[in-house]
Amino acid sequence: MTTLAMNQAWGLSNLFSAFHSPGEGEARPLATSSGNSLPAAPPRRCRAIAVAGGKGGVGKSTVAVNLGMTLAMAGREVALLDADLGLANLDVLLGLQPSRHIGHLLDGSCTLSELMLPAPHGLKVIPAGSGARRLAQLDTREHAAVIRAFDELPDPPEFLIVDTAAGVADNVVMFAAAADDVVLVVCDEPASLTDAYALTKVLSRDFCVRRFHVVANMVRHAGEARQLYDKLARVCDRFLDVALDFMGAVPYDEHLRQAIRRQSAVVDLWPASRSARGFKQMAGAVDTWGEPLRTGRDRIAFFGGQVGLAPDPVREGGAR
Repeated sequence: MTTLAMNQAWGLSNLFSAFHSPGEGEARPLATSSGNSLPAAPPRRCRAIAVAGGKGGVGKSTVAVNLGMTLAMAGREVALLDADLGLANLDVLLGLQPSRHIGHLLDGSCTLSELMLPAPHGLKVIPAGSGARRLAQLDTREHAAVIRAFDELPDPPEFLIVDTAAGVADNVVMFAAAADDVVLVVCDEPASLTDAYALTKVLSRDFCVRRFHVVANMVRHAGEARQLYDKLARVCDRFLDVALDFMGAVPYDEHLRQAIRRQSAVVDLWPASRSARGFKQMAGAVDTWGEPLRTGRDRIAFFGGQVGLAPDPVREGGAR
């Protein structure tokens, strides 16, 4: 058994269901005229989307920020988790100044709700620590504790965007495998495609992830984006039992570079720019994916322990 599989098996053996009493502002059972109680409406399902890629520097964080901001600007409730523990940068990209991070959640000094930072357009950001050695050295049990903490949210958002770290270490694959969907960000570099394939192989082999969405970043034209996708899809089709789909592309755009310098999302500063239009197309693609496939999934999952979250089949015609 691989080390990853052993670690995941350990985490699975410690799964628990998150049951909590209704607090102030939460839904309570409604009394009928006969004195019986009707059950409260089940908690809303949140769709967790992991943004990954294997190689560092391909623009995962930029894609995560702008995808999340685009959905928030469209009126969706979105939380953005910085899962690059120890080298966090989502707060920097959005000009936020967190006073606490995931380490405070793990030591019990704050709840997940208290950790969330407000960002423009209602986006919520869950920061990790930058330069925090302890966070960079978390073990599998602590990674699982972060994932399970989302079971405790009394009012989950519609979307959770998870910005993963580079590489194929345990912290990367656990966070990616815990999501409903994995977005692979690639660019026109041989190492980018090689590392994206390596991550896909680990997630499919050790965690049974079968569906991936590909974003081509920093491309010069639409043809280049399709070529990048086709290269990755061909090798995956040949050697792996996975399904890839082309989610969209982000073109070279000076507006995007300027937005990063100004610590803002390009979709907010320059919504008509080329890159912003690309992110809007990707956000629109999310609603075409079909319902997340949770039936029979035996791995730790974001919101996997919430009461009322019944497994859903993939809708007819949805991406697999």
